[in-house]
Parts: sequence; structure tokens; C-alpha cells
Amino acid sequence: MKQKRFRLLAGCALPVMLLCSCGSGASAPAADEALRPAEYSGEAVYEGDFSAEEAGEEAAALDAEPAAFEELPEKTADEDGMPPAEVIPESQSEAETEPPADDNAQPFVLTAGEWNDNENWGFFVNLIHNGAITFPSYGLDPVHRIALQVKSGEDAVYNQPVTLSDSDGNVLWRAKTDRSGNAYLFYPKRAAGQTLTLHTEGAEDIACEVPAEDANAQGGQSAPTLSFTAEVGEKPEQPKKTEVMFILDTTGSMGDEITYLQKDFAAIAGEVSNENMTFSVNFYKDEGDEYVTRCNPFTDDVKEIQKLLNQEYAQGGGDEPEAVAQILEETITNGSWSDDTAKIAFLIFDAPPHTGTDTETKLQRAIASAAERGVHLVPVVASNAARETELFGRAAAIMTNSNYVFLTDDSGVGDSHLEPIIGDYDVELLHDIIVRNIREVAA
Repeated sequence: MKQKRFRLLAGCALPVMLLCSCGSGASAPAADEALRPAEYSGEAVYEGDFSAEEAGEEAAALDAEPAAFEELPEKTADEDGMPPAEVIPESQSEAETEPPADDNAQPFVLTAGEWNDNENWGFFVNLIHNGAITFPSYGLDPVHRIALQVKSGEDAVYNQPVTLSDSDGNVLWRAKTDRSGNAYLFYPKRAAGQTLTLHTEGAEDIACEVPAEDANAQGGQSAPTLSFTAEVGEKPEQPKKTEVMFILDTTGSMGDEITYLQKDFAAIAGEVSNENMTFSVNFYKDEGDEYVTRCNPFTDDVKEIQKLLNQEYAQGGGDEPEAVAQILEETITNGSWSDDTAKIAFLIFDAPPHTGTDTETKLQRAIASAAERGVHLVPVVASNAARETELFGRAAAIMTNSNYVFLTDDSGVGDSHLEPIIGDYDVELLHDIIVRNIREVAA
């Protein structure tokens, strides 16, 4: 069984009932009843609509005043290190900050893990070589990759455009560097054995000798490991603003995830936002449903984002594939992203795209557009996902220089969650992972 390290605790134990609640018949309280524990274990309540600035001030105040808890009687912890429910004193279990026992959608409850294939490329290559996973997935092929780091002296260069071209000068891939100066560029299998060119403004072009396909790969594909460094002169101006997008599947199986984001968005915004950050929320279902896509512009108005979220509910779908290609075309390929900003988008979903040439073309364009614009597209895979959904999500994450995020069964909320084919990972609160991913990208 895969080892999982738990990082759900900070300061004191998360209430046991939060980690054990499950079921689908409970009614959810209003979004303004969401709890935000100090250090993820305190006891303050956000009330009403408020701005991102106000939320940030309140979050800072909470962190400065950790909550006090009554001492628990000594008793053996369970296998996860959590005290059994029966040892919690009655006075603590009935505290005002304790969520209702029948609420399965409280914020800070959904658990998740994350994995970065670009940072574990040797592990990924071995999976490819032994045939444990195969690509392309819905037209996306992340296997043939070239890694480039752009530096100015000792400094990493952020948001620097990089281009990969073939021997005839045709552009194969465009990308932008991340905060560590890293960019990942991809070429088609047909380019194997050629000399390709890496170009970035202010540095000498780099000739890349791409190896031919390995016909003796152990049951799988050939996955080369190519890495280069480019040195630029003067460090370009870095992004000063950040755009954060949420793309949410609102079909019938996504009730827990929709309610989670409705309750947790204000707390996320309160922890990460400033006067230079804007948000956008976008929704999709499938053909024949109430709507196929519903998109909204970027705004710094947290109350407006909360209003849009609170209007959505889980309904529709039915078959497994959903309108993933359509929503990515509208939000990424044709989205109103600014040029000189740090960018991140979270795709929260549980079903793969439809198949077909037109769908694959839309997906390829969307992922290529995200890479070119510097949009880190973070897939967040929910319950009941199949292996094909994992592979699609991992391909999208690799090709847009992002983490692959997946919900786990550890919260006890919702249906079963797919265990991905990865190495060891930490089980954390989804809230923590989202906040960290935004901070890692933000200007």
C-alpha cells in the first residue's frame, strides 16, 4: 500500500467528527457560516460578505490569537494519530465553533494530495518505460519534453517567454518560465532524432540534439530527459499582478466540491489576496443540460465572486464525459487574461472530456495556449474519477508547469477517490494546497 504522510494538523488536532462525517442527506448551512480555524485549528467565524482586504486582516488577527482547547484525557490514539471521538469532553464537543454534526460540507474538511511530474521526471520516465501509464491522453502528449532554466546571473527569471522550433523554423511549443526560472517545452514524436532550437530573448539560441525513439523501451514509450540553461543579460521586469481562476464542473456528481468552494472561497481569498490580485469563477456541465458553459470576467470584488458561487448547484451530466474541452476553450484559449501577470487556474472536476478529433484539437489548443500565456493549469480531481481522468489531468499539469491535485478518502466526505499512480505524498487539507499553489505563483 502506498505510504501517505498526513499533514492535517497544525497546533492541535482537527475535530474528529470533521474527519469522519459522510453521507449525502444532510443540508448544508449558508456560506457565511464557514469556519476558519487559526493555524487551521482555531475557532473564528466569518460573518457576511466582506472584501479580500478585510478577510486578510481578519486572517492575520486569527493567526496572532491561537485558540485554547481543554486538555483531553490520556488515551491511545488511533492509527492516524487522532484521538478517538469518545475521549472528547462534552464541553469541547458542544463549543460554539464546532460545526453541526450532520454537516458533510464544512470548509477545511476535504483532504487531498498533490504530485508534480516535472519535479519527479525520473519517476515519470520509469512509468512510461515500463508501460504503467501511456500517452497521448485526449491528444495531449507530455512525454517528449525539454526542460530549460533561464537565469540572470544568480537570479531566476520569471515569466520569460521561451520558444522551441524545429530545423525548418516552425514553432513547436511556447512557454513562460515559473518563479524558479523553469520552463518546459514539448515536441511531437515525429521530431525525434532532429536538432531543435530553444530561443529566449536576451540569450544565445540553444541547439537541442533530440535522440531518436528507443525501440528497446521496456514495454512502454521512449521518454528522453533533456535539460538546458539559458543566461540572459539584464533581468526583465517581473509581474506585479496576479490572476486566479476557478473552473468548476457543476454536474450532478459534484455537490460536495461545489459546496466546499462556496464555503471556502472567502477564506482562500482572505489568505492570499491583495490589491494586485483578481479572481474569476467559471462553470460547466454538458450538452443538453441547463447550460454548457457559464463564464465570468476577472474581478477584485470578493463579494461578487461569492455571489456567483452561491448561485450554482450540482445538476445534470449523466454520462461520464463532460464539456471539458468547451470550458477550456472559452476560459484558456479565448479567456481575457492580461499579458504581464502571474496566472493560475484550478480545474475542479471528476469526469474526462468527450472523445473525438474536434475535442482533442480544442484541448491541444487550450493547453498550448495556457503554456504560452504562462497559465499554470492545476487539475483538482474529485471522487469517482477513472484512470483516464487522472492521465488527462497529469498531462495538462505537466504541459502547463503545474501540480496534479487529487482528493482523497481521508476526509470521509463523498464517494471513493482514485489512488493515482505516483510516489509517496502528503495528505493535506485541500484548502492548504490551493493556498500554497496560489502563493507559489503569485507576483
